[in-house]
Amino acid sequence: MKIIFFIDSLRGGGKERRLVELMKSLKLNPLIEFELVLMNKDIHYTKVFDLNIKIHYLIRKTKKDLTVFFKFYNLCKSVKPDIIHCWNSMTAVIAVPSCKLLNIPLINGMVIDTPVKQTVLNKDWLRAKLSFPFSNKIIGNSTSGLIAYGAPQNKSICIYNGIDLNRFKNLKDANIASNEIFGTNKYNVFIVGMVAAFEPRKDYKTFIKAALSLIHSNESIRFILVGDGTDFIKIKNSVPPESSDKIIFLGQRSNVESIVSLFDVGVLLTNSKVHGEGISNSILEYMALGKPVIATRGGGTNEVVLNNQNGYLINPDDSDGLIRCIQTLINDCSLRKKLGVKSAERVQNIFDLNIMPQEYTNMYQNVLRKK
Repeated sequence: MKIIFFIDSLRGGGKERRLVELMKSLKLNPLIEFELVLMNKDIHYTKVFDLNIKIHYLIRKTKKDLTVFFKFYNLCKSVKPDIIHCWNSMTAVIAVPSCKLLNIPLINGMVIDTPVKQTVLNKDWLRAKLSFPFSNKIIGNSTSGLIAYGAPQNKSICIYNGIDLNRFKNLKDANIASNEIFGTNKYNVFIVGMVAAFEPRKDYKTFIKAALSLIHSNESIRFILVGDGTDFIKIKNSVPPESSDKIIFLGQRSNVESIVSLFDVGVLLTNSKVHGEGISNSILEYMALGKPVIATRGGGTNEVVLNNQNGYLINPDDSDGLIRCIQTLINDCSLRKKLGVKSAERVQNIFDLNIMPQEYTNMYQNVLRKK
């Protein structure tokens, strides 16, 4: 079986990490070959080069460069794949003509969120409507996402993100990492962290509001923000200089596992006015390291965080709710540990990377049998 994986880029992000993890696993299967097609040469997940696979770059000169359709068609004629698996909405649209003309099954993996605006004004929604009729299978990383996009049930399958639990072994000592960031021992502070893009789809405003309130009432609490994006400077500037030693902006980091290991609680807040989550890799990372989670209710997050079992779901824009949850965890160490244990168990039972590749492999085989 030969597969073309087609994605816009391998910049930092959830779907990008998931594809790289999948390829690492499939590389061990002698019955599967694959090549990768990218539309950008900016690669954050450099481990892809260790796979020793062929990478094709399909670069658009402008956003309306229609030659990519012809280039992709010629590439498919040359590679002769059995399956084309696209990982975002634009690549799915580009792949449709080639799949139909060359009779190649199209796996559409664009469902990675839960769209709030279900209209043609939402580009992903429009591309879904254009590509779903021509897709042999539509994969979502959450059931909520598939329903929100209106994916036909007879074509739809939910395959949860798989996370490599080996990533969380042999990490840097927590006290060393804490001293590097705060200049103090880990056990002298309570750490709340959020790992997410600094983009409008994430709700850092509520996070900062809660953080500023809590640091004024609790000398031992610290906040870590990990990530980068268009709103980074604006959000960083919203923190007064006198609080900058307690609310720490780390930017984009490659050693996110060691940083998350410092957290006492992991937070992911979503701007529900513009975005619905799929299955957040950040939440899975918190859980893999046995952290209780506080997250915005809605979308795929409800499928990962079970309220009062491995963390808390709060309403959008609810800084008071976030403060209450954090204070509860500060005051009850045994509860914190109990929720963390449930987090780790849930990842191991449902989101372990060893589960995801087999589900994809079974799906590929089923699609080829139907062909």
